[in-house]
Amino acid sequence: MKTFTKRWTATAAVGLLAASAAFAVGTTTAGADDAESDAAPAQTGRQMEDLGRGVVAVRNGDDVLVSWRLLGLDPDGIGFNVYRSTDGGSWERINGEVLTGGTNYLDTAVDPSRSNAYRVAPVVDGQEQDPSGEFALSANHADEPAVRIPLRDGGTIQFAWVGDLDGDGEYDYVVDRHGTPHQQIEAYTGDGEFLWSVDMGPNSVDRDNIEGGSATIDVGHNDGVTVYDFDGDGRSEVAVRIANGVTFGDGETFSHDDDTEQFIAMIDGQTGALRDAAPIPTDYVADGPMYARFATCYLDGQTPSLVAFLKNRIGDGGFNLMMTAWDFDGGEVSMQWKWLRGNQNIPDGHNSRCIDVDGDGTDEYADIGFVLNGDGTLRYSMTDQGVVHGDRFHIADIDPSRPGLEGYGVQQNNPSGLLEYYYDAATGELIWEHYGGPADVGRGMAGDIDPRFPGMETWSFSGLYNGPTDQLTTDSGNAPWPQMGLWWDGDVTLELFNDGKIEEWDWENPAPSGSLPRLESTWGYGGVVGPRGQPALIADVFGDWREEVVL
Repeated sequence: MKTFTKRWTATAAVGLLAASAAFAVGTTTAGADDAESDAAPAQTGRQMEDLGRGVVAVRNGDDVLVSWRLLGLDPDGIGFNVYRSTDGGSWERINGEVLTGGTNYLDTAVDPSRSNAYRVAPVVDGQEQDPSGEFALSANHADEPAVRIPLRDGGTIQFAWVGDLDGDGEYDYVVDRHGTPHQQIEAYTGDGEFLWSVDMGPNSVDRDNIEGGSATIDVGHNDGVTVYDFDGDGRSEVAVRIANGVTFGDGETFSHDDDTEQFIAMIDGQTGALRDAAPIPTDYVADGPMYARFATCYLDGQTPSLVAFLKNRIGDGGFNLMMTAWDFDGGEVSMQWKWLRGNQNIPDGHNSRCIDVDGDGTDEYADIGFVLNGDGTLRYSMTDQGVVHGDRFHIADIDPSRPGLEGYGVQQNNPSGLLEYYYDAATGELIWEHYGGPADVGRGMAGDIDPRFPGMETWSFSGLYNGPTDQLTTDSGNAPWPQMGLWWDGDVTLELFNDGKIEEWDWENPAPSGSLPRLESTWGYGGVVGPRGQPALIADVFGDWREEVVL
């Protein structure tokens, strides 16, 4: 496990649809402290993954696009050479000058009728370094923008997660399975070698969207699973909420005499064996099992913690909400803190965000209507500003000219008629609001899709607005559908994912959302879109500064 303070690539992946072009974003240099100075102490940085180059290649007609990962510790000015081996022969450098303008290369001299393997070698200060691992394309490989990871036959898949399960520096995959008859979790290496499965047991059968079983995972927006290297040993763990009857990858079954009580478990990413488990507090156990939504936060600014959003229903009425943070030191799972909503009117939503809202180096946990500090205390609630429950919210540097981060959220049947709002992410202070309800605004997006205006756009169903200025730039009839965003084609504006279609909004010729210019139709490659028209994952899995769609 390495630590560093420089910019790092986005993490997170089973057919992965790769984009058509890429670009590199430079890293900044962390300056060394003066040994004679007693000024600011040296930053220790966050524990992050020690990853390899992640080389991948896809065929595009008679050409092959090769892309690879830029690492957080790569020095400024790094370059790359790309090598090809044909039919198992010697490695041949295929670029002329050292590549410094991006982390991709289009091989136009390849013979796709033969098998070809690729690898890259970094060049630092004119000296070529050790090459990466290789990625192979078979002879007459399919002409498609997809990297396929073979899986076993089994039940349907709703979500996927990625992490380096075996410590080789490359991402591996964890997927859920449904209808087997119990829910299951399966793990595969990056090239599709099956590693293990976990049977979630009889308490995973009930998949009711509000009051399911105590070991049920992946219902609606409640996952109850995540993958990360929590103990810093170079191999990712699989964190999961469990109950009586779960059988792990080594065949051991978890036994507990109360089917309602639940536990936070850390599973060995390479073997599927249970490393340790700790009981979830029973404050609300009288109302039944609690659904879980997981996130990874650097609450102390250095080491990762698991933050669990836990919720159950009080009879036929409202909901209990418990937030807990957990540490795993390689041997034991321990609870760092617990926060209970109790009878406070503090609105939650369907998304968990781990983000440093105030820029002090430590993460906070953000929900649609409140933020918790890294120590589990309430930083602010937006209740007194009229915010209630809603489905979607985003936090980002929406306005680059304004210090700090901003948030944008939508509302569900707010009695005041509030539909959407824009706010200071550090304080929760509202900056602008739009009224017109009450209405269930089920979708909302933030992203830079119009380069004519500074900062990002925000939109739901009331038209497209420039977030920083609250200026309506496109009416609701011609605004894009607010589903999901992704950086797909290598430029700095956002593309859109909507029910299997990858689209790009045309600000010069706005048209109804069903008429957006389409870049890809994922079903053309056998991609299966899950509930609510969403893929298993959207993330920069390969690290080339574009995002992949995992289907």
